[in-house]
Amino acid sequence: MYCLPLPLQAPLQLQAHNNVRFQSKPKPIRAMRAVVQRVASASVEVEGRTVSEIGPGLLVLVGLHESDSNSDADYICRKVLNMRLFPNESSGRGWDQNVMHRNYEVLLVSQFTLYGVLKGNKPDFHVAMPPQNAKPFYASLVDSFRNSYKPDAVKDGVFGAMMKVNLVNDGPVTMQIDSQSPKNSNDVIEEQS
Repeated sequence: MYCLPLPLQAPLQLQAHNNVRFQSKPKPIRAMRAVVQRVASASVEVEGRTVSEIGPGLLVLVGLHESDSNSDADYICRKVLNMRLFPNESSGRGWDQNVMHRNYEVLLVSQFTLYGVLKGNKPDFHVAMPPQNAKPFYASLVDSFRNSYKPDAVKDGVFGAMMKVNLVNDGPVTMQIDSQSPKNSNDVIEEQS
């Protein structure tokens, strides 16, 4: 089996219809990103030592974009804590309860690689928030989670450290959230004369 190289970027698709040309362009993402996994357990190790661990709950990988603000952090915190990813065992309904209903835990892990793009075969992280800004911003995000839920139920990794993240995914259930949804369409409309 051979792996063929992929084209670096697909050419723009143009369509003409009633003197209007649609030019499909990907919109740049300018949002905080969270990858949320429902877990039976999760832990973070740094230099062979466990620094955080949770039982049932949510593992949240957080990517900070260079343009993120407090409103992005508030949105991610609210969405993650209220996501109905757990079944209601008393009613039998699936996707009915959030992490707070179940009194479960949350493990936050900063992960700038969520904003990596490939330039050829090499990753580029130029849209991730620079570390000197990201460290205090991430700390305030962790505080938001603790203030919005139970402080002892919210754990986190070590910012900037090389971490080993261990998890037992429950389901598996994995969701991605961006703090700002793309606008209605990826199409740019140009009038033809």
